[in-house]
This record gives sequence, C-alpha cells and structure tokens, in this order.
Amino acid sequence: MRYIFITGGVVSSLGKGIVAASLGKLLQARGYRVTIQKFDPYLNVDPGTLNPYEHGEVFVTDDGAETDLDLGHYERFLNISTSRDHNVTTGKIYQTILERERKGEYLGKTVQVIPHVTDEIKRRFTLLAQREPYDIVITELGGTVGDIESLPYIEAARQLHYELGPLRVIFLHLTLIVYLEATRELKTKPTQHSVKELQQAGVQPDILVCRTAYPLSRELRAKIALHTNVPRNAVIQALDVPTIYQVPFQLRKEKLDEVVLRRFRLPVRGEPDLSGWGTFLEKLQNPQATLRIALVGKYVDLHDAYKSIQEALIHAAGWQALAVEIGWIYSGDLTADNLERRLRGYQGIIVAPGFGERGIAGKILAIQYARQEGLPFLGICLGMQMAVVEFARHVLGWAEAHSTEIQPDTPYPVIDLMPEQRTVTAKGGTMRLGAYPCEIKRGTLAWRIYQKPLVYERHRHRYEFNNAYRAAFEEAGLVVSGRYPEKDLVEIVELRGHPFFVGVQFHPEFRSRVEEPHPLFKAFIGAAAQYSSG
Repeated sequence: MRYIFITGGVVSSLGKGIVAASLGKLLQARGYRVTIQKFDPYLNVDPGTLNPYEHGEVFVTDDGAETDLDLGHYERFLNISTSRDHNVTTGKIYQTILERERKGEYLGKTVQVIPHVTDEIKRRFTLLAQREPYDIVITELGGTVGDIESLPYIEAARQLHYELGPLRVIFLHLTLIVYLEATRELKTKPTQHSVKELQQAGVQPDILVCRTAYPLSRELRAKIALHTNVPRNAVIQALDVPTIYQVPFQLRKEKLDEVVLRRFRLPVRGEPDLSGWGTFLEKLQNPQATLRIALVGKYVDLHDAYKSIQEALIHAAGWQALAVEIGWIYSGDLTADNLERRLRGYQGIIVAPGFGERGIAGKILAIQYARQEGLPFLGICLGMQMAVVEFARHVLGWAEAHSTEIQPDTPYPVIDLMPEQRTVTAKGGTMRLGAYPCEIKRGTLAWRIYQKPLVYERHRHRYEFNNAYRAAFEEAGLVVSGRYPEKDLVEIVELRGHPFFVGVQFHPEFRSRVEEPHPLFKAFIGAAAQYSSG
C-alpha cells in the first residue's frame, strides 16, 4: 500500500481537491486501484451544521455522511462512491479520543497531542487501506501549511513517512507562483517560503505542483528546484485552464503520474486510458448551442453552495454537445412585479435545495412561472417541496397550504415533518441521510428517464410529502411517479401534460459523474434544448 499526502501553501483555494482527483484519475487510468480521502482541520464534527457560505456545499455519501464538497470531485473524477471514512475532521478525531478517555481506555495516561492525537490521525490515514485492497491512497490535507490547526496532521504524516519509508509515502505540495502585473514577472519567493514552512515541520516535499497563470521557464523551474530540494522533473506546472476537466490532461502532459509511479518504484504501464474523458472534453469545448438555465436559490452568491448541481449540468450538457450558462438568481429578489423580466430568456429552471424561510416566496413564484409557461423545471429537495406547495395553492385552491417547516400552523400541511423526526433536538447528522431505494411507476416520465423499476438516490432532509393529500394531488394532475417502498414516502412528483416538470425529494446531483451523467439531468437538459428550438 502506498500513500500520497497533498498539502497546500501560500494561499487557500488553490485546488488541492482537483489536483488530487486528477492525479487519482491518471493513476486509475493506468490500472491502479486508487481512492482519495480528505482531512479537514476544523473542530466541527462534520460540515452538516455549517452555513453554506462558510463551507460551500455539504456533499452526502451513500452511507449518510455529511462531508466536504471535495468528495464530490473525487466521486465525479474517479467514478467511485466514497463513505463517511473518506472525510475526517479534527472534531471527529478529538471526539473519538475524548470518548476513549472517558471510558478509561488510556489506562490513566496523560492524553496529549503526541502520541495520542497523532496516533488517531495515523489510524484514520490507513483505515481505508485496511478495508479495501487499494494500491494507492491519496490524502488531501485541508488548510494551508503554517496554519496552527494543520500542525497535528503534518506531524502525523511525517511519522507515517518515518514508519513506512520513502518508497511507501510521498508528499506532494501545491503552491502558487505569484505574477506581478506591474513588472510582468513570475515570483517564486512565496513558494520557497511555503516549502520552508513545511520543512520546519519535518516534511520534505517530493513533488511540487505549481499553480500559475503563465508558463514556467526552464530557468524558473531550476530555481524552484534548487531552493526547495525538489528534483527538477518533480517541479510540475499547473497552468490555469478554462475548465477543471482539462486538469488531468494538463498534469499528464507534465508527466505527474509517471513521477509518482517512479518515486514509488511501481511499473509505468503504458499510456493512461482517458479516451472516454477525452470524448467528453471534446464535446464540452465545441458546443453546438448554449442553453440558459436559471438556478433559483438562496445561497447563489457563493456558487460552491450548489457545486454538484453546477457540475451535473455540465456533465449532462457536455455529452449532448451543449454549453450551459447558469443564471444565478437569488430567490429573495423575485417578486410578482419582476418575475417575467428576471426569468425571461431561460430555457429551464432549477429550484435549489436549502433550509428555512428566507427566499421561499421567490421559489414558489419561479415554480409557478415554470408550470404556467411550459418551461422545463427541476425541483430538488426543498425545490420539490415548494412545487407541491405551489400546486396546492394555485391549482387545488388551498391558498394557505405550506410546509410545517415554514408555517407550523398551516391548515394544509402538504409538507410535514417525518414522524421519527418529531422528538429530534440535535441538529448534526440527524436528518434522513444517504442512499434509499426509489420505486419508479411505469408509464411516467420518471420511468422513461430511468428505464428501470428501482433506483437508489441520496437524501438530506427532515420533511416529507404529506400522504394525507396524495389522492387530491394526483386527481388534479400532480402525479407521484417515485416512492420509497418501505415507508411509502413520496420521492418524485411530475406534472401531467407538462413538457418537463419534475420534483425530486432526493439529491440527484450527488450521483452525477463525468463519464456517467445523471439521467435526470440528461433529460432536463434534453427538454431545455427542445424548448429552445421551439
């Protein structure tokens, strides 16, 4: 088993997750069994209780873990399913240690960062490798080198390197080459200092991946190598590119995968098979038309809050040789007076998931517009629930219908709290989370989309469609086309007679892959393209 640790320096948000996923893709394409995990230095147990503006999207795994959004990149690039063990936080580490201490498992010892915290981190580093026969485990360490909260992770990785040796553990450091506009010059000093910070922690990087807006000359690479003790062939250029899906090809051109394999003394097996990926990229970069899709939500100022939806649209459109231009519309700004002006010119509307009352009225207005105008519509989680509310108010005539999440005393609680949630008070990790089966009704649009009787989709919610009102909805034309059979819970609703009006209680975006777009997004994009062509 080999381990690659990816650290970051100079500034945050350089793209460690994309580099990790791209390297994993290259190694996987050479026939190696690869997985990727993320270690986050914050004290929250998981990002489930964080505001999306704090941390972006919460990515949910099949086993119900609320995780960092980088796990979405790992799944989309490598076409794998991750688990709760693929994302570890400092909160999880300390929670485990304190539970052991309370049980007396440390036998009266003083519990310290070294060895107890670092030992638990190392155990987590190697946990995936103990359960599956991977050849290489890539570990992304969150934060930036020099951050106080990152020090225990750097120290634990240093210890693992010492214990297993340089042929089984390597360090890849992602850094920024600064460009000074005034002098039109690339500067390497921040990278040098970043590596020195890492060296002071006892870690010598084996590979440098240098994020840069302009190509690195041979002289600059030699200078970086000299000042960082990294071999020249291991100073890898990572040029800025228009789309993240070019990064695997860019790193392949720099021979990053070969450098890693030779460092591990593993066979370099021919050329990596990226043919499917290349086909997708060719279509993505040469679209035949552009579709404008309105994404209506409450966190649109931070696009990472809806990262998986954004990428699922790109996958679905790319394979159909189409480009997608997303209109990021804050639902709180939509009113009856500006609705037509704000939504005119779009070929489809997605009403995004979320929690709470803010922006709800605007979501309902957008859904009503899509329903009445025959505009392709996809409602996800809260978007589906508000589609139910909108239909109840404007078709069934129940003007005060609502979700009890928003209006607890509504006389028509068409969306209501799940019975098992009524006694829940803790917020973290207590929703309906993870993959559940969905039985598809034959003869429906959902059946034509999935073309199978049973699918599994990932969930993250507390409130459900109230079955007491199901008959009235179906009689009026809002059909239940998917349900969770064990508890007869509504999973999919669709509007009879509409070109494409679908609401799903789950999150289909979490299952979209670069080479396997989600069928719901493919169908939605297809409907939008048809609407565009008239």
